[in-house]
Amino acid sequence: MIDSVAVIGGGTMGNGIAHVCAQRGLGVHMVDISSEALEKGLATIDRNMERQVKKDRMSSQEKEEALGRIRTFTDPAEAVQGVHLAVEAIPERAELKYELFGTLDREAAPEVILASNTSSISITEIAARTSRPEKVIGMHFMNPVPVMKLVEVIRGLATDDATTETVMELSRTLGKTPVEVNDYPGFVSNRVLMPMINEAVFALMEGVAEVEAIDTVMKLGMNHPMGPLALADLIGLDTCLNILEVLHRELGDDRYRPCPLLRKYVAAGWLGRKSGRGFHSYQD
Repeated sequence: MIDSVAVIGGGTMGNGIAHVCAQRGLGVHMVDISSEALEKGLATIDRNMERQVKKDRMSSQEKEEALGRIRTFTDPAEAVQGVHLAVEAIPERAELKYELFGTLDREAAPEVILASNTSSISITEIAARTSRPEKVIGMHFMNPVPVMKLVEVIRGLATDDATTETVMELSRTLGKTPVEVNDYPGFVSNRVLMPMINEAVFALMEGVAEVEAIDTVMKLGMNHPMGPLALADLIGLDTCLNILEVLHRELGDDRYRPCPLLRKYVAAGWLGRKSGRGFHSYQD
């Protein structure tokens, strides 16, 4: 039974994972590179929990108890001491994840499960950087984590049945619906989603329609809750580009070739909601 976790990364996904774990009664060690980043992550959790209080989804006392379960660390080696699971939620760059998993493998007790929130990078390759590949697994939460119900559970080549079942059960404990998938580039979610987002960017670049028109067609015509360009802004255009580059490289299919306009926006620093501007403006 898992009752304590380390969450490495206090950004959008990391603080969301820490939020749901603490809310469901788990002890949480949240890690980031600086105290400022940790303070920002904690402030986001506090703000999101307060929304739940106002909507009568938790009480003020439950909120304070949940926040009290979160401890913060700047050293991953210290944070993994005494936990049963470590979940990585750092930027979607393979070399960063490989280095981190090497550290976690050295510092965590042998029985600790090492999970990655990666949205596209091979779990098998991550696991190969450790001495416990059978205990390495993908645990891909959806954004925003406190709201979205899905967890994509990705088995690497060596991931064993016990690790998979433990993570499936933990996901249910967190109020999520886990879906087991195998280790292929983009898994299921992003292998299907990213070509749609990319095609929407191509439609914009080629002048087929403007941003609002593209998003409205998909919302009203296909019953999507959010248009693909607004969704890209929510995910982060840099993250979308990283995922598409992985898909293009690993699958060798030009349907995953990132749109030049997406590259241009990322180069300009127009990353979506987190930067105040992407395909839509969020300055207000």
